[in-house]
Amino acid sequence: MRQNHPALRARFLRAASLTVLGFALFAAACQQTVTPDQKKSEANPPPPAPPVQDEAMPEPAKPATEAFALDGSGRGILAASKMTAAAPSFLPPPENTEKYPGGKSNPVKVVAQEPVSTFSIDVDTASYGVARRYLGQGALPPRDAVRVEEMINYFDYAYQLPQSRETPFATSVQVYPTPWNKDTLLMHIGIKGYDIPKMERPAVNLVFLIDVSGSMDEPDKLPLVKKSLRLLVDQLNSSDTVAMVVYAGNVGTVLEPTPGNEKSKILAALDKLEAGGSTAGGEGIRQAYALAEQHLNKGKINRVVLATDGDFNVGISDPKRLEDFVAHERDSGVLLTCLGFGGGNYNDVTMQTLAQAGNGNAAFIDTLNEARKVLVDEISGTLFPIAKDVKIQVEFNPATVAEYRLIGYETRLLDRTDFNNDKVDAGDVGAGHAVTAIYEVTPKGSAAQLTDSLRYGAAGPQGKGDELAFLRIRYKLPSGGASKLIEQPIGAKERLASFDAVPEDVRFATSVAAFGQLLKGDTHLGKMDFADVLGIAQNAKGKDPFGYRAEFVNLVRTAQSAPPLPPLEQPTGALPQ
Repeated sequence: MRQNHPALRARFLRAASLTVLGFALFAAACQQTVTPDQKKSEANPPPPAPPVQDEAMPEPAKPATEAFALDGSGRGILAASKMTAAAPSFLPPPENTEKYPGGKSNPVKVVAQEPVSTFSIDVDTASYGVARRYLGQGALPPRDAVRVEEMINYFDYAYQLPQSRETPFATSVQVYPTPWNKDTLLMHIGIKGYDIPKMERPAVNLVFLIDVSGSMDEPDKLPLVKKSLRLLVDQLNSSDTVAMVVYAGNVGTVLEPTPGNEKSKILAALDKLEAGGSTAGGEGIRQAYALAEQHLNKGKINRVVLATDGDFNVGISDPKRLEDFVAHERDSGVLLTCLGFGGGNYNDVTMQTLAQAGNGNAAFIDTLNEARKVLVDEISGTLFPIAKDVKIQVEFNPATVAEYRLIGYETRLLDRTDFNNDKVDAGDVGAGHAVTAIYEVTPKGSAAQLTDSLRYGAAGPQGKGDELAFLRIRYKLPSGGASKLIEQPIGAKERLASFDAVPEDVRFATSVAAFGQLLKGDTHLGKMDFADVLGIAQNAKGKDPFGYRAEFVNLVRTAQSAPPLPPLEQPTGALPQ
């Protein structure tokens, strides 16, 4: 018997397998059998049971409406009714409704007719962030979104430093051959602001004004806002205060002024925010300013920090009305910082209008690394002003210069008479900021001259010797009312014989200026292309401790293979004047 055990075991296993297979076939046959009662049930199915929510699974983004109630103390309580509605996969992607100020590149001016150029200084960098976002998606940015001066001013430059707060600027001027036109010159004006040592920075009274509307329910919007403001909160101390106003369909204060060292309380209020509802941005701005003014401290820097995609659609939404309101409020001593987030419906027109009207600055944050740059590495320039109402005026010498054009600053141009009028608002400069302005000038008698001399025109005043121009900078100290003046002639000592002799920083800034003009579709660059820009940038990258210049080089490479630019004739918007 012991010898037959293997055979018996095999027979037993085969029988068991057949039994299991039989049961399986029988069960399948039963499932395919439908009784009359089952047919009747299928014709009138009962309502489905509600789905069981697994608490371990993350909830999808779903708030659709939102309201704010006020408790007895006046503190806002955020309440959201959450509705889930999964979009069918066959629906087309949402329409791109982004808005940009537009503005064609500055034209060439004839010195005999318009010898004076006047504009407000600009330290905003938002345009660079927007361009980077588009290029990161493999496409060239809209031409209206490109502001060349903001791309140049995104980078720091080793310009001459000022000696004291009383004279908060030092100027560095270079004149050198234009890399895209051998018959013109570039006049490069660099301004460096006084930098406040970290241990001496003044205390701040901040009001975070945060958009929590439905349009902010994207990974690169409200979630990135929270992470970005966390970085800023980490820089604060007990001398600082933070309050928080949020807005969607309505507006509410979710954090009363709180000392900066109570970080857990501030971050807890920040973490609770969720997106949903329409966008009452104008009302949010009104309440944020009211809260800042209620707790105004003249010994601190009082500032509203707005974080939004700029898509206001409830209350005050017209850019002109918003501009009027913010312009009226700037006399209160409350400054404004605009932080833009996200794409698809980003309203750059509104952001630029508010920043320019509110004695503020604007940045576009598309990554956490950019948030660290703006709110940590450059926090002094972002929050602490060293001068306000800063204007630049350049008078060209008709004896040596035939024509000129200002590269960028199209939305910052001023009338000649505005320069000496202290009531005319202009840009603010933060601690340590570097500001650059570049003119392309055509020397008298150059083959590049685009206009003929007037047969009957007056020769005009003749400048001294070989001077090309005379530079004037007018500014006010943050606490001062009357403006001060810096003047400097620009002549032979600033002129360099070759582009290779130009300092690295200046050459790199020139590459950024050329890149911005190419993105904008400028017609003054001749045969210069992205490959030429790449060569200049790579050779002038210099010291790059944070990798921003290396990132620029990669953006230029991306632009080389991105889709072609749209036609020059495409319609553009306009920034309200």
